[in-house]
Amino acid sequence: MERRLVLVGIAALAAGPALAQSNPAPATDAPAAAPTAPLAPAPAMKMAPPMSLSDAATTQLKRTMAVGSLSLLACRIAAPKVRQAMLKQFVAFETAEQETIASILKAMMMSGAPPSGDVATPTDAELMGAIDAKGKAAIEKLRDMRAGVEFERAYVKAQVEGHRELLEIQETYLKVADNLDATNVAKLAKGQITEHLVLLSDIGKQIG
Repeated sequence: MERRLVLVGIAALAAGPALAQSNPAPATDAPAAAPTAPLAPAPAMKMAPPMSLSDAATTQLKRTMAVGSLSLLACRIAAPKVRQAMLKQFVAFETAEQETIASILKAMMMSGAPPSGDVATPTDAELMGAIDAKGKAAIEKLRDMRAGVEFERAYVKAQVEGHRELLEIQETYLKVADNLDATNVAKLAKGQITEHLVLLSDIGKQIG
């Protein structure tokens, strides 16, 4: 479009002198042409706001975010401390999963949030703000522990407890499922949580 306008402008400039010679100047008493009104700008596209979440869906998302935040903080503490190979791999996988879930849940609870392929990684401060006093105490306890078998046992125990709570949250909501997005999140989370509980059981046996 811009190239076409430029070409039209060049043609008009080139034809200007010829047009001036062939067309006499208009009489001075001729009425002036009415100015052309500027075109109104096109209205900006607006995204439709998401469907409001029910109390059940909101509770599910908030509880999932709280327990997931606790798990993610524990993983960040564990990453430099764990030595057992399977546990080290679990920490990496759980970290990536919880960061993705946190990004999804945050977007679902924000009115008018545009879709994005990026994962918005929450800060430690944001995660601490999502957990209760009991969770904060558990995190500080893990933070103060030295690397070793005792730390690995404490981390696995905390993850098993957290995953069982996460499973209960999803199963409770699926019984009254009333929002498509929240239901899909619960279904996917339930499958991953069940797999992680099996994996944590195997890791716990290896640690002893």
